[in-house]
Amino acid sequence: MANQDVDQSKRRFLIAATTAVGGVATAAVAVPFVLSMLPSERAKAAGAPVEVDIGKVEAGSMIVVEWRSKPVWIINRTQAMLDQLTKIDDKLTDPKLDVPQQPDYARNATRSIKPGLMVLVGICTHLGCSPTSKLQSGEEGMGSDWPGGFFCPCHGSRFDLAGRVFKGSPAPINLQVPPYKYLSDSRLLIGVGQDGKEA
Repeated sequence: MANQDVDQSKRRFLIAATTAVGGVATAAVAVPFVLSMLPSERAKAAGAPVEVDIGKVEAGSMIVVEWRSKPVWIINRTQAMLDQLTKIDDKLTDPKLDVPQQPDYARNATRSIKPGLMVLVGICTHLGCSPTSKLQSGEEGMGSDWPGGFFCPCHGSRFDLAGRVFKGSPAPINLQVPPYKYLSDSRLLIGVGQDGKEA
């Protein structure tokens, strides 16, 4: 009887020890496996919203930032640039913004929250090339009637200073306006709309 009691206690000890070691081993294997399915820090950063200091962007100039591995243009448009936007509707493919290439809060004549500041994804809607900026009206090589905007050298698509595509361009639709919101007068956040929702 005493031997059976001793054997039972040893048996319980061995079962408990084996279960504990097995549990630790299972956790050791499971943790890296589960972690491998989570997005990496690099992947999180690639899709994360981007905060931009716009306080030093001079009138008539542009800066480029990266969001989701795409170039995003931020243009500080002068009043003369804004005045050009109202004179060319008849030359544009989608001047009324019927194709939803911008958030609802940017569905206006300037395609922006504040008229002076334009935020655009700098990728041509034809085949994904990156257009060059030709911001000034009458810029060299663009003709005297050029109102300023963007030119895609790959296939010749032309866009105005609100990213609207000109008729006759291979690009079928306007450039994309990403979701963004102002954090202050000098800072904006790209990737989060005014409603607080991330893209």
